Amino acid sequence: MTTAPERTESPAQDNATLSIGAVCDALKADFPSISISKIRYLEDQKLVSPKRTPGGYRLFSPDDLERLRTILRLQRDEFLPLRVIRQELESHASVSFSAASQAKQIKRARLSEPAPSRRYNLDELLERTGASTVLVRELEEYGLINTDGGFDEVALEVVQSAAELAQYGVQPRHLRLFRTAAEREAGLLEQLLASGLRSRNPDRRTEAFAVLEELAGLVSHLRHLMLVAELRSLVQPVT
Repeated sequence: MTTAPERTESPAQDNATLSIGAVCDALKADFPSISISKIRYLEDQKLVSPKRTPGGYRLFSPDDLERLRTILRLQRDEFLPLRVIRQELESHASVSFSAASQAKQIKRARLSEPAPSRRYNLDELLERTGASTVLVRELEEYGLINTDGGFDEVALEVVQSAAELAQYGVQPRHLRLFRTAAEREAGLLEQLLASGLRSRNPDRRTEAFAVLEELAGLVSHLRHLMLVAELRSLVQPVT
């Protein structure tokens, strides 16, 4: 039994745009498993928004094509969830960036910006994340979130990520190692920048904050690359 080929759409109407089939062909060299249905799925997830002809055919611009390349590279090489990719792409005005630089930017701590003041109560947290009360309490028990004064944006993201991991059998007790690693990394960066961070000179403190953001991004990216290297060994063809 053979599978019917995916239905393509009519060619783009001008030289500045591409049809979905042309986009798929352009991506094949770097992403052999790409398909028209995959591109449509990324559109459904609001990661790309091509224009439409009056007849409903998709018209992808060069920027759309580069955006798709970046999304696919971040997903393949950085193992970033589509939700995270979408949020970060939406926060940037330009789509002209490399996957490597974007991955580092995503992981870069924005410590010089004021901490979000928004706080969520337990009911709001559960509604936004889909997590259970039991999961939230276990995350608190293992020191992964702090519930004093409500839940901030970071806690919300931690709970949402933990809820997604729980679907694969990962429990809060398994996540304690991430907290331990984060504490060690933070301790190392504090040692490197202690004098600047504690300085009474505002300019020196501002400079130390900027360096801390850069180092946090580099450390996070390095850790992620090491994880990717380990995972690559798991997906090598069996000989």
